[in-house]
Amino acid sequence: RRLACGDVEGRLETIFGRVRAVQAKSGRFDMLLCVGSFFGPSSEAEWAEYRTGAKKAPIPTYVLGANSQDTLSYFPDVSGCELAENITYLGRRGVFNGCSGLHIAYLSGTEAQEQPAPAHSFSTKDVEELKASLLSTPNFRGVDILLTSPWPRDVGTFANSAGEIDTKKCGSKLVSDLAASLKPRYHFAALEKAYYERLPYRNHTVLQETPQHVTRFIALADVGNTSKKKYLYAFSIVPMSAMEPAELVKQPQDVTENPYRRLRREAAKAKAEEEPSCQFFFDLNKQQGKKRPSDGKERGDSQPKQAKKPPQPTGPCWFCLASPEVEKHLVVSIGTHCYLALAKGGLIPDHVLILPIGHYQSVVDLSSEVLEEVTKYKAALKEFFRSKGKRYVLFERNYRSQHLQLQVIPIPLDLCTSEDIKEAFITQAQEQQIELLEIPEHSDITQVAQPGMPYFFVELDTGEKLFHRIRSRFPLQFGRAVLAELLSLPQRSDWRQCAAPRHEEAAQARAFRRDFQPFDFSLRD
Repeated sequence: RRLACGDVEGRLETIFGRVRAVQAKSGRFDMLLCVGSFFGPSSEAEWAEYRTGAKKAPIPTYVLGANSQDTLSYFPDVSGCELAENITYLGRRGVFNGCSGLHIAYLSGTEAQEQPAPAHSFSTKDVEELKASLLSTPNFRGVDILLTSPWPRDVGTFANSAGEIDTKKCGSKLVSDLAASLKPRYHFAALEKAYYERLPYRNHTVLQETPQHVTRFIALADVGNTSKKKYLYAFSIVPMSAMEPAELVKQPQDVTENPYRRLRREAAKAKAEEEPSCQFFFDLNKQQGKKRPSDGKERGDSQPKQAKKPPQPTGPCWFCLASPEVEKHLVVSIGTHCYLALAKGGLIPDHVLILPIGHYQSVVDLSSEVLEEVTKYKAALKEFFRSKGKRYVLFERNYRSQHLQLQVIPIPLDLCTSEDIKEAFITQAQEQQIELLEIPEHSDITQVAQPGMPYFFVELDTGEKLFHRIRSRFPLQFGRAVLAELLSLPQRSDWRQCAAPRHEEAAQARAFRRDFQPFDFSLRD
């Protein structure tokens, strides 16, 4: 059983008095871990009694180093040392291995804003050396605890609110990188004078990697604060090395996506650039984490997918081009197997649909030649929208629909990044308890979803994809609602509230058709 506390700032009597009270009520704890600033500008009087041995900390206490020039003198040895009986300075960076087998990684100071780094700060080199010392360990799975003074930047992404703290601006990117690499089961930080217990987050990518343990990030307030924010945290932890693998990787119901996905992606991209290119498909029927090459050999069939006649609709269809129900004034391009039409009641004027001419229910049902033309339309729309300073978001809902509709909505490039778009979808999905998973960039949707399976699918024009297998109810306007919020158009999240008169729709279609003409391959083929 362990205790962790936030910035003590020299208030030793307050923290140790609180520890004694907790132990009197709940029994003995093994250690106290202190993050943030242990000493403050007026610490000397209280500290002298502990330094001289007149007073003693009630349990073994481990502290991080200075966060400012003012308190450097309290730490005589940069590599760590005993400061007083039962009070130990861990050091600048490293790993503390407890007798129980507990592994505690630590990094003292704040992120350096100049070079060379001041003695109270850490640099990229410090973080890289700490990572290297652990990641080179055979069969490294993570550490039990990570102690840092600053919060990790972006820790609040995909998570519950951090209150007044803006986690996109607060904290250290280097600490985020460290946490993403070391995968601690608990990560404690301070300095912001706030208490924040983040929902646990995954340390693996679902459907792509073997399940791993979750991380719990906890920021603690300053000791004795007048706002009565929590500054002391009690927890029990069994060392990772002593746990059964199945028990270790259990995922709690409130687990979220990893907040450092962007960092992990950038690292993976850098690594991929050093390796030969290879396309992979993901197979849900295979063991998680396995990939298979796209040469078709494992299918036991080297023949290309044969063209097949699309099934006939069971009743009137609003999207089969030959159907009298189709609103043909909205059609803006017709290919051999597919066509483009403006969306009725579109979210924005250039909200467009890619639709098969024949009757197909979903992308996974398409024949190879139809799928090929869908791909050509996506490429043309990407080039078209990029020429207008936009990026497109495509989504498909194969649920309570009988004809495939690929909704394509452009977003201004200067409004948000592709990462922001993914975060918006994942955050909204979590709020509605929808498990929206990222799938491999070079995978094919037909390898993730089987014919007849209800699903929701998002694709960015970068090739990045999100997927949700629909098992019960699903909000029909989910994709549109996310983008409506992103575009600050929440009042247009339901298409039925956005229908325009027929003459206005026809005028919008003519304008789109004219602008799209230089990019329309169907006029050249």
